[in-house]
Amino acid sequence: MESITKNRQSPEVLRTMIERAYGAGQVPTGDGWAEELGHGWFNVAYRIRLRDGADVVLKIAPPPHVEVMTYERGAMSIELRTLDLIRTHTSVPVPDVHFADQSHELCDADYFFMPYIDADNLGIISAQLPAAERDACMEQLGAANREINSIRGTGFGPLAGPHDPSWRRVFTGIVEDVLADGERRCVDIGWEYDTVRAVVAEHAAALDEVTEPRLVEWDLWDGNVMVRDGKIACIIDHERAFYGDPLIEAGFTGTQMSAFGDATPFLRGYGQAEPTGTEQVRRRLYCLHLMLIMVIETVFRGHTDTKQYDWARTRLDEAMALLGRTRR
Repeated sequence: MESITKNRQSPEVLRTMIERAYGAGQVPTGDGWAEELGHGWFNVAYRIRLRDGADVVLKIAPPPHVEVMTYERGAMSIELRTLDLIRTHTSVPVPDVHFADQSHELCDADYFFMPYIDADNLGIISAQLPAAERDACMEQLGAANREINSIRGTGFGPLAGPHDPSWRRVFTGIVEDVLADGERRCVDIGWEYDTVRAVVAEHAAALDEVTEPRLVEWDLWDGNVMVRDGKIACIIDHERAFYGDPLIEAGFTGTQMSAFGDATPFLRGYGQAEPTGTEQVRRRLYCLHLMLIMVIETVFRGHTDTKQYDWARTRLDEAMALLGRTRR
């Protein structure tokens, strides 16, 4: 996936990064030792073969001159913190961090190295899998997501703080950041921005039901799941985590919006019953938030075609309709 946020580096710079992380003896020579992994949407990632033949992955944050959305600032620091939390408190398989550098001495952004996961990306192969096998993977994902959500925070909001005891205040602030990003870049979302604000305010009381902050991934869709022999081998890309309501997780989106697929296998693995009325309202607010991001981020990413924008605009109308607003 092409995006102006991808901070590509020259072979010479990559070699200096490798030397800092693994030592001069592991710096590769010749050609063909670095390959960009192209399916990511935000960071650039390289598969690198070290001199001893070991394969690792180098992930580099966006360059500082590229404007990202408010919630994406400091994303790599969030990922490193999340990886540590998941490794420490759960049995969910996530990558080890071989080396992380936030000094900006060798390049203009944070980066880290991790092992290469020899497995298939579920988001890429899912269409070719038998339905029963794909459902089994999504059921495993539901169970893993529940385990991640078992990690409790001291308040709602960013992992590093500040924390707030009110989920309503935190979530409405998150939505406001997205709307402000869109307004600043003059993104046409198909609705008056203040109309969206009014819809969120009308339903915000449903958020008060959430009183216990939990670690949520938010971006845990099948494209961030690596599978091998029908089992989850690793979950990757943890840069959007925060303490919030587990119902905001990506696996629940399909309970309200059919375009995101059948959520039944995920719900079965998670152990989630059918949502109550208030839970449905919360999930619909979370759908609205997601679709706002998917529309607005196309401008920040510098997309050269309108495929995602057009798709997300339609879904945004659906999300507004779920909350009682339709076009006249």
